[in-house]
Amino acid sequence: MPTPPLPGVPSPEVIDIERALTRITYLSTRARRHDRLMALAGVPLDRAAVALLRQIADSEPLRPGELAARLGVEASHVTRTVQQLQKSGYVTRVPDPDDRRAQRIELTDAGGEAIAKVREAGVRGMQMALSEWSPDELRQLATLFHRMVDDFLAYADEEGEPRSAPAGTT
Repeated sequence: MPTPPLPGVPSPEVIDIERALTRITYLSTRARRHDRLMALAGVPLDRAAVALLRQIADSEPLRPGELAARLGVEASHVTRTVQQLQKSGYVTRVPDPDDRRAQRIELTDAGGEAIAKVREAGVRGMQMALSEWSPDELRQLATLFHRMVDDFLAYADEEGEPRSAPAGTT
């Protein structure tokens, strides 16, 4: 299916938002930042493992293929990461109640604790970075971010793309 043409010329505000999001994405995905976050959290996880744990923590147990679709990665990547997380005791496989032949991936208590530590470390860093912002500014930013994510997801649904909210920002 061909990509529909863009609706007119983007406004300067949309261009600025796209640039800011690109900067945030770059900063949040840097290996050095990830290593620092894991050190603060005291959890030895790579970026793929953190993304997978976040997704599992934010949903009911899912099949590996569903996890891959939500994360936008190949199923083989999820399979390898799940195997590593299972060996480390962070996830377990449970029978799929809809199909006993299939399995779903579920957090263990250790996995829940690990992702809670990662999130807490991320929130502490964000709190320090935004310490000069007023509570009203923080509420406004949070409201607008949620609205933007909801609009992005609605647009993705219209385009027939898989709907997922990543997880991976805090």
